[in-house]
Amino acid sequence: MSRKSEGTNSQALSCDSEGISSRSLHIREQWTGKLDFLFSSLGYAVGLGNVWRFPYLAYSNGGGAFFIPYFTMVIFVGTPIFVMETIIGQFSSCGPTTCWDFCPFFKGCGFAMVTVSFLTCVYYNMIIAWAFYYVYASLESPVPWYTCGKWSTKYCVDRVHILSQEECHNSSGIALSNGICQTRLHNDSLVLWNRTLAKQSGIALTFPAKEYFERRVLGYGLGNDITNIGPMRIELILSLTVAWVIVIVCLAKGIRVSGKIVYLTATSPYLMLIILFLRGIRLPGAGKGIQYYILPNMSALSSAKIWQDAAVQIFFSLSSSYGGIIALSSYNKFNNNILRDSLVVCVGNSATSIFAGFIVFSFLGFLSFDLNVPIHQVAEAGPALAFTIYPFCLTKLPGTNFWSVLFFVTIILLGIDSQFVLVETVITGIIDMKPRLREQKWITVVTICGIMFFLGLPLTCNGGLDVMELMDTYSSGWNVIFIALCECTALHLYGLCRFIKDLEAMIGQQFCLYNHCTRVCRFWWISCWGIITPSLLLFVFLFSAVNQTRIEKFPAWVDYIGWGMLSSATFWILVIGAYVIVTAQGTIQQRIYSAFVPTIWWGPALYENRITVAGYVEGFTVDPEALTIISMKNEVENKETRSTLY
Repeated sequence: MSRKSEGTNSQALSCDSEGISSRSLHIREQWTGKLDFLFSSLGYAVGLGNVWRFPYLAYSNGGGAFFIPYFTMVIFVGTPIFVMETIIGQFSSCGPTTCWDFCPFFKGCGFAMVTVSFLTCVYYNMIIAWAFYYVYASLESPVPWYTCGKWSTKYCVDRVHILSQEECHNSSGIALSNGICQTRLHNDSLVLWNRTLAKQSGIALTFPAKEYFERRVLGYGLGNDITNIGPMRIELILSLTVAWVIVIVCLAKGIRVSGKIVYLTATSPYLMLIILFLRGIRLPGAGKGIQYYILPNMSALSSAKIWQDAAVQIFFSLSSSYGGIIALSSYNKFNNNILRDSLVVCVGNSATSIFAGFIVFSFLGFLSFDLNVPIHQVAEAGPALAFTIYPFCLTKLPGTNFWSVLFFVTIILLGIDSQFVLVETVITGIIDMKPRLREQKWITVVTICGIMFFLGLPLTCNGGLDVMELMDTYSSGWNVIFIALCECTALHLYGLCRFIKDLEAMIGQQFCLYNHCTRVCRFWWISCWGIITPSLLLFVFLFSAVNQTRIEKFPAWVDYIGWGMLSSATFWILVIGAYVIVTAQGTIQQRIYSAFVPTIWWGPALYENRITVAGYVEGFTVDPEALTIISMKNEVENKETRSTLY
């Protein structure tokens, strides 16, 4: 696939799966607007994890004290990895599977990234499908989770009758020691005379929104689990279809269209979050909830777990090592100020996470006040927060339908642009290996999305929540941290100083905010990529390995499926690394050496940009095609000479 800059006839090199470049008629797309990359990256990085994962991690890890390890990891791990990937993508104009000519042994990192993104796409769109379902359900008046319905159990609070001990006896009932009043007056309902005793006995009351999500929407808890996921639910299949159709329509025309759509999907959630924030802080109990969020418990800093949670959250929120950052930046023009854009995205991502925490805990504080229970009993993370806690809070507000539609549209917009890039990562990786597919990209998009749709159908079953938990637990986690470690190793072998020169070749004097601080900036990035970032990554990786626990509710054989997903990154990196060495030419020492040094094809796509790089990097090959032709010609002449001699 050749690449030409827009408005120029300059000849370009193309990336293919074998690392061989050629002049051809294939043209790589580029962003048509200066802000396309910035908004696409911001939309990709800012997703559902910022809203439902970060606030809970902050609360459960010492409140405001969590900000210390979080910002430490942002500065020393998240930002350096993010910047590294954007530089690689923009400098090479190649996607995650074909950008590894700077250190061919680690080419498997690209395949590992695409694999992780592929697995994430399958279940991530299911969450968006749930949000579509709720938008439709929010149009009913009152909303269906306002009270307990036919789908609820006897433990749903609206169905539970609370009597005093005297009232229990007066109704010919027996006050049991577990808090239950055994009476014939309410055969189909649960009657309690003491809620405290009932709770101590393991009798947990649930609110309508929770049972609506689990039993009505998902069909979860109806006797199905991961060993018997049950039938598919037609409403969820339709919702999932809508979610995938939107992805296909937006991506089929390429980044020229998706780059404009993301202006809406990346900015609209902020307006909606501001509206929710202004409503949330005015609720009774909101102040107490925010206190739980920001008041620090400094003793939590002595735990290694808080540092691990901070590092893992950075990878989830910035989406580093998923390949999407490389894919997006590969569509940039060579001289785009990639460092500025990267820092804006990193700052915007962290600011969104912190801001979302104020929104979440203002509503949790209100719920705690309304139910008269401690906040730790209502604070949850993940889907439970978005699809049970929030909907229940919204039923307590006037205009429930409006707030429900607003909230779930926000969830859709937060998730859909992240899904765009995850799918685009897979598509870019495949098209870069098979450039001819670009000529009929819409067929490629439909095919790949169709495969993901069918693989996601088990998530629409009654036991689909368990399937999602399995995929979410094992598909990324270790994988992205291991990939990031390999990226740092590859960069070490390539040369940190040379990498800095590559950046300077692209942005020149814009390398640092102030020209006289250039040396300081250069030292900062070399220190992070060379020592600080890989050291912290190694700590987190080893700590995660030592403290890895299985999902207890799953049978042992399910672990093998999980470990299969977990080992996907290691498999690709080791197998392709070995393949690169085996297929190289020369002695074993020469083969190993060639696997860890840049090939002559490494560098920008356009020859004019390769000439620029040659001014920064001594010995850089400006025209690898001409060098290859000369080499092939010499080889032919040598063969002819040998045949003449014999």
